[in-house]
Amino acid sequence: MNNNFKTLIITVITAVAISGQAYTQDIKQPAAVQQQAASSVYTPVNALDMVAAPSKFLNKNVTVKGKFDKFSTLGLDYAPAMRSSEEYITFLIQRDDVKDHNIPLSEMKVFLKRAEAEKHIDLNAGDEIEFSGKVFSNALGDVWMDAEKFTVLTQKKKEEVKK
Repeated sequence: MNNNFKTLIITVITAVAISGQAYTQDIKQPAAVQQQAASSVYTPVNALDMVAAPSKFLNKNVTVKGKFDKFSTLGLDYAPAMRSSEEYITFLIQRDDVKDHNIPLSEMKVFLKRAEAEKHIDLNAGDEIEFSGKVFSNALGDVWMDAEKFTVLTQKKKEEVKK
């Protein structure tokens, strides 16, 4: 083989290798993966701000910190904002603008898959939680939200709860 032919082969192999790398870097992610990545961005918000202006947060991904109040069936199976009581449970957080009583923020209905809720059956009123999800409705002028992420930040010891 002459040197020109060897040079041509090396050049072609190098060009193919480089274009192969460029091609794999330019491959687009499927739309579902792109949507999932976009939906995992949550904006931290105050729960009282949300209930004061529910339409402002409609179809938004948010993160809320608060004090757990209780699991409930509030809002389940309500047709305009349907979440099945077979698949979901509601949880309420406490109003953070009332310090001398435990009052639930009932204007915010947050739905959690029952399978996830069952992992947290030992929660007590006042335990600090953080949850992230999408506000999917403002029916009745309230916030209706699916919790996609649920984290217990602090939990009272059983001795503290009994007192």
